[in-house]
Amino acid sequence: MNFFVFSSGLASRDLVTGSSVYFPPLFKAVLIGFFIWLILHRLLRDWMYSGDIWHPTLMDLSLFTLCVSSGMLMLALG
Repeated sequence: MNFFVFSSGLASRDLVTGSSVYFPPLFKAVLIGFFIWLILHRLLRDWMYSGDIWHPTLMDLSLFTLCVSSGMLMLALG
């Protein structure tokens, strides 16, 4: 039985490198965006839930979407 470590016939060779798992850029953007969202949510929370905004949950979701988009932009430009 022959076992080749660098075999090109393995289907998951591009997904696993050694013992680390490949994380796609979208996962990295969500992770970066989540930390940006944590900071902005803390700063804007009192204003969003004070009654000035009709639906604060949708505003929070929109803010998270903008943070993930900015995280993707940071990854693309950096």
